[in-house]
Amino acid sequence: MTLPDTLHIPAFQSFTLAILLFFAGQKIAGYWSIVRRYSIPEPVVGGFLCALVVGLVYAALGTKIEFDLNVRDTLLLYFFAAIGLRSDLLTLKEGGKPLLVLLVLASVFIALQNMLGMGVAQLFGLDARAGLMTGSISLTGGVGTTLAWGPTFVEKLGITNAVEIGMASNMVGMIAACTIGGPIASYLMRRHALRGSGARPLDVGVPVQQTTVTLDYYGVLRAWLWLNMALLLGGVITPLFHEAGLQLPMFVGCLMGGIVLRNTLGQWMLSRKRRKLGQFHWTSMRQGLSMISDICLGMFLTMALMGLQLWALQGAMGFVMTVLVLQVLLTISFALFVVFRCMGRDYEAAVITAGFGGIALGSTATAVANMTAVARSHGAAHRAFIVVPLVCGFFVDIVNALIIQVLI
Repeated sequence: MTLPDTLHIPAFQSFTLAILLFFAGQKIAGYWSIVRRYSIPEPVVGGFLCALVVGLVYAALGTKIEFDLNVRDTLLLYFFAAIGLRSDLLTLKEGGKPLLVLLVLASVFIALQNMLGMGVAQLFGLDARAGLMTGSISLTGGVGTTLAWGPTFVEKLGITNAVEIGMASNMVGMIAACTIGGPIASYLMRRHALRGSGARPLDVGVPVQQTTVTLDYYGVLRAWLWLNMALLLGGVITPLFHEAGLQLPMFVGCLMGGIVLRNTLGQWMLSRKRRKLGQFHWTSMRQGLSMISDICLGMFLTMALMGLQLWALQGAMGFVMTVLVLQVLLTISFALFVVFRCMGRDYEAAVITAGFGGIALGSTATAVANMTAVARSHGAAHRAFIVVPLVCGFFVDIVNALIIQVLI
C-alpha cells in the first residue's frame, strides 16, 4: 500500500485527536514531575508529542500529515472574549502604568531582537534584512505577520526563502515560548520568596488543587450567551480598526467587545437598584466562564502545536537554530533582569515575566498559557491577565510594524 504525498485529516477528526492529545499531555504531566515543577502547560506536552510523530512520519515515509484546524481560531476568540468579560474599568485603570511600562519594554526588546537577527544573518553571509524574519516578524509578530511581510521580502528585497525562514523561526519560537515561561516564574518565586494570591478567583480556569467545581446549568448557559455577544461585538469592532488603518487580529476586537459589555451592560446590572439580581447573575456564571475559557485555551494550544510542520526547518536549519538559540537566551535574560524588576518585583511581576516569553517568542495565546499555568498553581494575577493581552495583542502589533518598516 502506497501512502499519498499529503494526508489531510478533516476538521472533526482533528478536533477529536486534539482532545485525546490534551488528555495524553495531562497524564504525562502527572507522571513527569519536571512538567509540574516548572509549570509547563499540559497542552504543550500532548501537542508537541503529535508534532514529533508527524515529523517522524514525514522523515520515514515522505508523507505530510496536515490537520484541518479551522476551529482553532474560534477557540481563541472565545478565550479572549472571556478575559474581556472578567475585566472592569477600575482594574484597567489600576493597570495603566504597568501597561505603559511593559509596552516600552516590549518595544525596546523588538529592536534588540531584530538587531540580533540581522547581525547573525550577516555572519552567515546573508542579506542582513533576512535576519528580520528570525526577529520580531516571526517571533513577536507570529504566523500572520510572517505571511503578511513575506511578499515584500520575496518580491521587493529578493530574499526568495524569506517565508520559509520566517515560518521555521516561528515554529521553534513557539515551542521555546511554551517551555520557558513556567521555569522563569518558578525561579523568580524561589529566588525572591514570593507568594501567590491565595484564594482569589482565577481569570482563567480553576486551581490545580481544586479537583471538583460547582457548575450551575444556567450559569454556564449565561456565560455562553455573553461570550457569543462579545464575539458579535468583536465582529463589529475589528472592521472599524481596519477602516482606521490598524490591521489588528480579530481576537483583539473580541477582547475589547468583552470589556465593553462588562463595563456597560454588566455594570448596569450591578448598579444600585439591580445589585442583588446582578450579583446573582455574575456569580452564577463566573465558574462557567472560567471553565469555558480554560477549555478553549487548552484546546487552542494543543491544536496550534499539533499543526506544526517540523520539516519546514529543512534547508535553513543551521542559520535558524543559531539565531533562535541566541534569541531564547536574550529573551530569558531580558525577562529576568529587566522585565521583572521594572514590573515591580512582586508576584504579579513574576506572572507577567512568565508571559513575556510568549510576547517575545510565541503569541498572545502562549503568553497567556504560560501565565495560566503559573496562576493555577500559585493564585490569581488579575492585572497581569489584562496588561499582557492588551500589550501583546494590541499595541505591540503597531510598534512592531513601524520598527520593521524603518529597518527594511
